[in-house]
Amino acid sequence: MIDAAIATGDETKVRTVIDLARTTNPADSAELDAIIAAYDVQLAEAKAAAAAAKEQEVRTAGLFENWSGKGEFGAFRATGNSFNTGITAGLTADRQGIDWRHRLTARVDYQRANGVTTREQFLARYEPNFNLSGNVYVYALGQYERDRFQGFLGRYAASGGIGYQVFNADDLKLSVKAGPAYRVTEFTDGRSESRIAGLAGVDFDWNITKRLTLTQDTNAVAETGGSAVAIIDSRNTTLDLITGLNAAISSKLSARFSYAVEYDSNPPPGAVQTDTLSRVTLIYDF
Repeated sequence: MIDAAIATGDETKVRTVIDLARTTNPADSAELDAIIAAYDVQLAEAKAAAAAAKEQEVRTAGLFENWSGKGEFGAFRATGNSFNTGITAGLTADRQGIDWRHRLTARVDYQRANGVTTREQFLARYEPNFNLSGNVYVYALGQYERDRFQGFLGRYAASGGIGYQVFNADDLKLSVKAGPAYRVTEFTDGRSESRIAGLAGVDFDWNITKRLTLTQDTNAVAETGGSAVAIIDSRNTTLDLITGLNAAISSKLSARFSYAVEYDSNPPPGAVQTDTLSRVTLIYDF
């Protein structure tokens, strides 16, 4: 029976059978100890070999290999600079290496009725980071936004800095990051501004149950009037805060409800400071 359990490759089953054998045959404890000790050695060797093979696979992977991601599609309800309901779509792709991680993010919110566009928001972001040691990493970020209803045709940001992984358990992840940034904004009235900025971000994921996950993503950018030192003379602060709840439907499909707040302390003339978006979407993992 012990050999049959070992042949299954199920560690839990093997230990359960050994424990049962100890109970029913206490006189064979020494022999059972030797069996489980030999099994532990074999198990450790198998895990080490699998880890080494996985590491080799990651190290030799091509540029377009080892990517995973999520595709998202659904509906939104917006308030603030526009009050409407429309469609939303998003894509996130990750590539995890030994020390490097690459993340690509894209999102579109769009609504058009009776020949008139009332919502047109685009976001694209690329963020690589490199693990320095333990929970400390450095990051770079390039981002493009477009939202003419908030008063800008294009907003480009570049940032780099340091991050820290506060929690990195299977069911709880929390990371924070901060660094300087540079942002260029092209307004709908033809003006253009370039400013030094500072970026702070928080990413939080909590697997409440096997099928329910709470997420929290926050990015704050504070622009100065022309110098990164003169924070007290700040011209504009942008805050993007997204809280979401994911419910798994199957191994690949999940439903998501999210609430986003987009705050601009010094918006262009005619625009308001705060937009909110409520999204209901389906997510497919690939």
